[in-house]
Amino acid sequence: CRSALDLVPFGIKPLLRRAAAYEALERYHLAYVDYKTALQVDCSIQAAHDGVNRQGLRPALGGMTKALLEKDGLNWRQKLPPIPTVPISAQMRWSIPSAGAPGANAPPATALRGEPDQTGAGTERAQTLKEEGNELVKKGNHKKAVEKYSESLKLSQECATYTNRALCYLTLKQYKEAVQDCTEALRLDPKNVKALYRRAQALKELKDYRSSITDIKSLLKTEPKNTAALRLLQELNRA
Repeated sequence: CRSALDLVPFGIKPLLRRAAAYEALERYHLAYVDYKTALQVDCSIQAAHDGVNRQGLRPALGGMTKALLEKDGLNWRQKLPPIPTVPISAQMRWSIPSAGAPGANAPPATALRGEPDQTGAGTERAQTLKEEGNELVKKGNHKKAVEKYSESLKLSQECATYTNRALCYLTLKQYKEAVQDCTEALRLDPKNVKALYRRAQALKELKDYRSSITDIKSLLKTEPKNTAALRLLQELNRA
């Protein structure tokens, strides 16, 4: 793969093959960088999206992102090797096929490859699934709600869906999964109060009190009179 990349820098196939090899060797930092680089070249590559967001490929680890979270904590992205910047000339999204070119009138790659459909029927279906999950939460069926939210997130990655699923994970005492969902929600909305509070709750249960306090203090900068957050902070200070 390295030789191929020397010949054709930012070649999709060698990047994906090398990423898969790194992943198989559990060298997740290097695998993540290669998948991310491939996505800069062509953001429609399903295999690269799957690699970056891998869930449950190896049950013992719960997926590559989760493995990085467990190994390096909440700041795992800061410990990654530098991700190369792909020049515009190598990025397929800027390449406009001529009218007669093969595939010029084909449907978007995202529709063919199962990428999250952020418009039309995909978004509508995602909203329906999220609402079904909300109803299941009201009935106390958190395990089934997780399934609905997971289906919704495959179609549309919304902050509220992540925080809703995190709430279910908290109830099911799956604290690491709750932390991961809240982290994804905060990537979309860095000041989201629910994500900060629920991640703080999960971190408290994982006995990572320092990180939990950090989240609560961040929340209180946005809502200084949030009584639930103030109460949790008191509990953390006594821990």
